[in-house]
Amino acid sequence: MIVVTGATGNVGRTLTQALAEAGEQVTAVSRHAAAMPSGVRHVQADLARPQGLAAVLDGAEALFLLLSGDLHSPDARPADIIDLAAASGVRRVVLLSSQGVATRPLGPTRIAMRALEDALRKSGPDWAVLRPGGFASNAFAWAESVRTQGVVAAPFGDIGVPVVDPADIAEVAAACLLEDQHTGGIFELTGPEVITPRQQTEAIAGALGSPVRFHELTRAEAKAAMTRFVPPELADDTLDIIGAPNSAELRISSDVERVLGRAPRPFGDWVARNIAAFR
Repeated sequence: MIVVTGATGNVGRTLTQALAEAGEQVTAVSRHAAAMPSGVRHVQADLARPQGLAAVLDGAEALFLLLSGDLHSPDARPADIIDLAAASGVRRVVLLSSQGVATRPLGPTRIAMRALEDALRKSGPDWAVLRPGGFASNAFAWAESVRTQGVVAAPFGDIGVPVVDPADIAEVAAACLLEDQHTGGIFELTGPEVITPRQQTEAIAGALGSPVRFHELTRAEAKAAMTRFVPPELADDTLDIIGAPNSAELRISSDVERVLGRAPRPFGDWVARNIAAFR
């Protein structure tokens, strides 16, 4: 049995579906109730209270660990989840980490994530670590303003990074959960091209077949919007990267292709699959 945390999110939902279609027994964990694919067991649990996961992990062979925003806060203890998994006999853990662990190691949330990676390596179960860069699905934040005003509002309009499709992250995660050859691997996951927010706006407009205007936010405006959903430290770390990416953050990684045997999906593919959200 495989436990998938964050099972209603952009990565977890696709991963749960892929594992179920592969014939795996899956327990999907999320904070809120949600519909699941046929045959998938769903459990509501708060990862900030790991003791509630004991019954979920009992009998599990593998765990996909994705941290919610509150588990990036300074007083969070996500390593307790890994300790619990090891004590429960889980044989393999795949952790969704962050590219910034390597490219911005001194950022507050990156220090915490590095410590979690280190805890995983020492915990006993087989492991793999996924380090994606920016997500294509962050564009969902623009959906309402595109629908109602025909506008994308974002900072750093002409500064790009190679955003990765969450479906690619999910497929790599599935491979790491199911295939022994990926054990002990650290996989940096990016898209196939550097793309700016202004270019993303053009891709959305093209898929809609109607104009979409780009409005550039200041950093302060962007942080105020982000901190409605994530801790301020995580917002600052993210804005540091997208506002001034370094050479490592601009590099196109080959790891998606190395694991999946195909090139990563471009942003336009993600838009085409999700354009209904912007109509």
